[in-house]
Amino acid sequence: MTGKHVEDEAELVRIVVREHPDLEDGPVEIEALAEELTGVEELALDLVTFELHHPDADGPETVVMEVSAFNRLASAAAMAEVLRGAQRVTGGTPGPARAAGAKERINYASPEHAGKPHKGRITEAEKQLVQEQLEEVNRRLSDQGIRTVDLANPDHVARYGLDALAQELGVVR
Repeated sequence: MTGKHVEDEAELVRIVVREHPDLEDGPVEIEALAEELTGVEELALDLVTFELHHPDADGPETVVMEVSAFNRLASAAAMAEVLRGAQRVTGGTPGPARAAGAKERINYASPEHAGKPHKGRITEAEKQLVQEQLEEVNRRLSDQGIRTVDLANPDHVARYGLDALAQELGVVR
């Protein structure tokens, strides 16, 4: 890290930087002399990393904060007790990277996925997008060989909140 030339590579410590404000394209690897890292463990902060999964967001938001501040968020019981009683997450990975082959979660409230058939509930954001851009949504679905949102289909009308549009266009249900 200091730019010193090293004769014996056994003196080098490999450092993988996973997150840094100036890091743009994922983790990087650098090397440092062990003596350059003296005391680094004592400088480390006690941090907690967690994700916020908002219903209408494109994906989770990762938050990193000091453990003491996070622990203060629990008011009914100690955070350690809250964590012990919490439901285990299955199928996810503990870090910011997904496991190889893990299925990416589709955001149906986005213009590229709104209106596609899916088993989950329809969010208000997806309904609004389908309501406001029905022609574009149906054009995209048709181009992809997927069934379109049909105003004559009572299930589609109810699912996407299209009652007013169906009535306005005189579609009989």
